[in-house]
Amino acid sequence: MIWCISCMKAPMASFYFLLLLLVGATTITASGTDLCTDFYSCTCPNLLTIVKKGVAQAIKKEPRMGASLLRLHFHDCFVNGCDASILLDDSSNLEGEKTAAANNQSARGFNVINDIKCSVEKECPKVVSCADILALAARDSVVYLGGPSWEVGLGRRDSTAASRKDANNNLPGPFLNLANLTNNFANQGLSVTDLVALSGAHTIGLAQCKNFRAHIYNDSNVDPSYRKFLQSKCPRSGRDNTLEPLDHQTPIRFDNLYFQNLISKKALLHSDQELFNGSSTDNLVKKYAVNTAAFFEDFAKGMVKMSNIKPLTGSQGEIRINCGKLN
Repeated sequence: MIWCISCMKAPMASFYFLLLLLVGATTITASGTDLCTDFYSCTCPNLLTIVKKGVAQAIKKEPRMGASLLRLHFHDCFVNGCDASILLDDSSNLEGEKTAAANNQSARGFNVINDIKCSVEKECPKVVSCADILALAARDSVVYLGGPSWEVGLGRRDSTAASRKDANNNLPGPFLNLANLTNNFANQGLSVTDLVALSGAHTIGLAQCKNFRAHIYNDSNVDPSYRKFLQSKCPRSGRDNTLEPLDHQTPIRFDNLYFQNLISKKALLHSDQELFNGSSTDNLVKKYAVNTAAFFEDFAKGMVKMSNIKPLTGSQGEIRINCGKLN
């Protein structure tokens, strides 16, 4: 855990500063960011409670929302860092990321983040960034659905720009092979272990027919009965937006059945089955399929790394009042 000295009273701050100089300076630099877990302890002490409550209310209303909020954070971080650029609406001066190929009519949860932001603004006006709210909401969603927790570093600021082009280029699609997936994650500073563990996020959520059609009609590594079932839901043409669970057994429970499905050749997406297809990642899949604790540990570590991708800090960016609009 990394603490913000600026949040402490003067005598305590001096003590921790000296301690860091003597024994802990490498802890700060290892993260590569200025994020810390207690960033708002003085300026918005009830932040974590507000976000957790908002996430719980949203998932109770619609269980699918947990997966949507997790995906929203992922799609934010993979496009020029975790800066809430994905939340920006299109305007006359800005071409946003909501209509990028991977997000258009697919990314969701914007209203939940906006509602939480409104609650936060009432408590702590102009203090907490939308990027930090999104990072916390992703963690709280996973925990609510039975998954692991992790310490969320805070202190991000919000971008003043967005890029549909970069979203189209940087977000991994459901048709990628393992080499492309590995390269895509490596471009974000994430390892092969991170790739496999974070792909386990597909233990929750749904996918559209248009994103798994090619897999169930063209790929050979699909369980025959599962293929037949999916083809009954997703014809060769039409019904593009028909939804099916990424984990057909427990789609609203964060567990390790996703990896068991890969071994059984019951992955919904081509990109998922690529992780277990006679390649170097097979052993990790086997490990997580029988060891939930190992999966949870690596997933949490991967989320910490991902949420630290190029955050804006200090005087960079801004603290948006409305997550969908620039100040």
